[in-house]
Amino acid sequence: MTTVAIAGVGRTELSKNSGVSTLTLALRAIRAALDDAGLQVRDVDGVSTHSVGDSAPAPVVASALGIRDVAFLLNQSGGGGLSATVVGYAAAAIATGQASVVVCWRAINARSEFRMGGTGRDAPPLAEFQYQVPYGYVAPPQQFAMLARELLDAGAVDERVLGTVSVTQRSHAARNPRAMLRTPLTLDDYLASPWVVEPLRLLDCCLETDAAVALVLTSASRARDLARPPVHIRAFATGGGDTLYSTGRSTLAPSAAALMAPRLFRAAGLAPSDIDVAELYDAFTPLVPLQLEDYGLCPPGGAAEFILAGETAIGGTLPVNTHGGHLSEGYVHGLNHVAEAVDQLRGDAGDRQVAGARTALVSAQPGYVGGVTSALILGGPQ
Repeated sequence: MTTVAIAGVGRTELSKNSGVSTLTLALRAIRAALDDAGLQVRDVDGVSTHSVGDSAPAPVVASALGIRDVAFLLNQSGGGGLSATVVGYAAAAIATGQASVVVCWRAINARSEFRMGGTGRDAPPLAEFQYQVPYGYVAPPQQFAMLARELLDAGAVDERVLGTVSVTQRSHAARNPRAMLRTPLTLDDYLASPWVVEPLRLLDCCLETDAAVALVLTSASRARDLARPPVHIRAFATGGGDTLYSTGRSTLAPSAAALMAPRLFRAAGLAPSDIDVAELYDAFTPLVPLQLEDYGLCPPGGAAEFILAGETAIGGTLPVNTHGGHLSEGYVHGLNHVAEAVDQLRGDAGDRQVAGARTALVSAQPGYVGGVTSALILGGPQ
């Protein structure tokens, strides 16, 4: 897969009220990504996105861009577990000659319009929801509170660990001029934040955000001649996940990412110790320690100690969510994590730059609720 590269990145402002349609957000981010790459809309022959709730569908975006003959179109219906597939399947299409330039995006008005798990709408058409809706149990914080409770009861984490995730990522966001929340936090601030769904506090939960992020993919050989240093796709993998009721398992941890991770690293020809920076899907704080162990980024059972020792901070042995993540930068359903990894590997991250970053892991949601997970390993310019 190293024959494919990310050649451009585009973003809109992250806000609570964009004031424009989701389609407009998508088109703005795509235009910015094409400008970053030094390409034109006429160069694009592929489009790729995923969606749950609010979205700008791939056929609509292709039409709005004026693409007459779409060689590759991916319009996946699903949540954060699919966020890496938007890039991975586009890369596969380029590697196999199905397309030459693919734009990937996620656009949402997830604060001002279509809130995740919001009331007043029909539940998503997932079989699992027949077991939840009668009890008013449908919002993401309710679902992930179950995972948090299991980890706490098992002694895998405690409130200091979850609080340190939140505090550390806010310290990263303080270095990020795009981040929605930049005011530094203390552990006392975290402990004083109100419950959302016990044991998850407000500062355990991601931000509801209006925004779009877009990427431009093309062949590595073509990308070398474009405007910005190419970031290579070293590996991509998908895996099955666990729904909260029909899983057939007696435990929620480890996640499905633990089964997928060995395939991902084999495809890259790398080991977890080769990762310089990790952008881990963080809709809620417990997902960070969970994935540190499931991807082999710290010793088994060692995530709590790893986090409390400051190893996930910039300057630690494995900086995690260097942009502030979904908790503090904003929630763009996973694709802002890919954009941050590109910034790090290009050396474009400014005050939050990880010295010597050459290889990055970007994970999707590790398989809960929607029953799927995915991840990417990216490499810097060669």
